[in-house]
Amino acid sequence: MAPRKTEHSSIGMRGEPLRRHVLDAAERLLRQGRADFSMRDLAAEAGVSFATPFNQFGNKAAIMQALSIRRIDTMETRYTAAPPSRDAKTRVLLAIDTAVAVMLENPDVNRTVMGWLGAAQASPGQTLSRSTAFWALALGKGEGLTASRREQALRCLPEQLAFSFRGVLSFWTAGELSDAALAPRARDIASALLLAYLH
Repeated sequence: MAPRKTEHSSIGMRGEPLRRHVLDAAERLLRQGRADFSMRDLAAEAGVSFATPFNQFGNKAAIMQALSIRRIDTMETRYTAAPPSRDAKTRVLLAIDTAVAVMLENPDVNRTVMGWLGAAQASPGQTLSRSTAFWALALGKGEGLTASRREQALRCLPEQLAFSFRGVLSFWTAGELSDAALAPRARDIASALLLAYLH
């Protein structure tokens, strides 16, 4: 198959713009239902040389990791655009609703991306650290949490929330949790985690 002609030639495109261009092509393939795309397919879709996806990412698992980070970035952007709340619990529940809305916009694509996150890689990805940072943003300064345990909460809860949300997503990805149940289950777990730190 000949490389796809695009108005964004990879000639002169380097670094982050080129990485975004390749990721955009991966997104298009996933939306077309081509979850089994090869790196050759990806290069053709992006209109770049066969080596470019390898040079930019290394392998398909790393591309899926980057697509996962892209989703977390979208969650963060939408969350920060929402009206602020002074209460940490309200903010965390809003973050869950925001994250779930992002995942449900393209559920088939997002299930595919999530399914790849368990694939072994030569070097660790950044999904956990980016997800933890998202939940830390939601917790803010811990307003509304028990003052004597606030410091501990701010140290422990972001990663615990990242683990719990990923756990719920894994059951959703496997088809064991419906789209409609995703937000309620994630809210239940977050509320249980927060309970230990509330007045």
